Amino acid sequence: MRRRLGSVRARATLGATLVVAVALLAAGTAVLLSLWTDLSGQAGTRAERTAREVAAELAAGQPYGELSLDDDDRPVQVVTEDATLVAVSEHLERISGTGTDAVRPATAPAAPADDDGEADDDSAGTSVLRPGEIGEDPSYSDGSATVDGDSADYRFAAVEVETEDRGTLTVYAGAPLSTERTAVRTALTVMLIGFPLLLAVVAGVTWLMTRRALRPVEGIRREMAAITASADLARRVPEPDTHDEVARLARTTNETLAALETAVERQRRFVADASHELRSPIASLRTQLEVGAAHPELLDVPGAVEDTVRLQRLAADLLLLARLDAGERPADARVDLAALAREESGGRSRVTVDAEPAEVSGSGGQLRRVLANLLDNAERHARETVAVTVRREGRWAVVAVADDGDGVPEADRERVFERFVRLDAARSRDDGGAGLGLAIARDVAVRHGGTLTVGGTPEGGAVFRLRLPAL
Repeated sequence: MRRRLGSVRARATLGATLVVAVALLAAGTAVLLSLWTDLSGQAGTRAERTAREVAAELAAGQPYGELSLDDDDRPVQVVTEDATLVAVSEHLERISGTGTDAVRPATAPAAPADDDGEADDDSAGTSVLRPGEIGEDPSYSDGSATVDGDSADYRFAAVEVETEDRGTLTVYAGAPLSTERTAVRTALTVMLIGFPLLLAVVAGVTWLMTRRALRPVEGIRREMAAITASADLARRVPEPDTHDEVARLARTTNETLAALETAVERQRRFVADASHELRSPIASLRTQLEVGAAHPELLDVPGAVEDTVRLQRLAADLLLLARLDAGERPADARVDLAALAREESGGRSRVTVDAEPAEVSGSGGQLRRVLANLLDNAERHARETVAVTVRREGRWAVVAVADDGDGVPEADRERVFERFVRLDAARSRDDGGAGLGLAIARDVAVRHGGTLTVGGTPEGGAVFRLRLPAL
């Protein structure tokens, strides 16, 4: 059960059901309150109508005993200002919620008269009504009554009437609330039955729709599990023919797999090429040492030293590439490329330098390595001269290393930056190195936020341009 509730589909279904349940509860409560208010208002209107009919008879001077109070379903009371019951409907046995709980009328005292026969002003109370007028604003209350043995809840309306000889009277008339309560109970019953069914439908539809929406995700998960188990990075996850988030997830996953496959393949080639490159100097050094051990007079010490130096350089190159692949960030130091170019060109007889100050931020050691690799490559291919220029072009510092050799064919101008690549297959390793210099130079340039490209010179040679953000 915990596992099912932990799934996206289960959480989505539960969430949608809870939201709908809260909405239905709020809507149902509002509907019931509105229904009860409306129906009780209608009952109040009926009660007011009855009270006004009796009040009209009182205003016309009708005696208490001749009032129309014979409606068994609507209890009516007529009360004086001092809360004395003077008239009541027949069969009323008990009442509450009105001005008095009395159900038996008392004899109303006669209104005192002045010498001219008019009622005393004090006996009229504080009513603002004139004799014969009925109050415009009734008051309402809820209560209960027992009529002819049947008890029920009622909505009471109270209407005041001013009479000529009996002062201010209040007529209480009630309308039963049984119909209203029945309607509310019926609506509540419908809601109690219908809402769970509606919630079940919502949960079912959400479950099915979520299952359909997440089916591609399950396919992606299964394929990723298969790729992990088989270690076959050439496989790809299925991409849905849609334009939603799942399709974008599948495309991003395939792009990640492609990048991972490329990185792993590149690592495999790197290990294989490195092993191959290391094998030659190690084998040569071992042969020379074995010969020297058997025949000391035949030991080629300069050759052994040369192989050792070559092996040392190759190991240093491999170590630097490993650090670059690991994402090592360059130091944040100020480096003057002009001064660096002059230092690296010193002692190289065929190299000329034309440099203006251009400072960049980075690792002085790594940038020195870039210039050394570019100069080594240029000297290896130049016929007579190598020209180094350092210029500031806008926000860039540009170092150009040009030679007057045969140049680099346009089709190979990206391949030269791949690791262990030699364009001249016939060139010996002793003359050409391991094919890591240009690869290291580009990686260092990229790590410093710059670029390294190769183009051609008007004389037909090659020119390598290093562009770095200037300070």
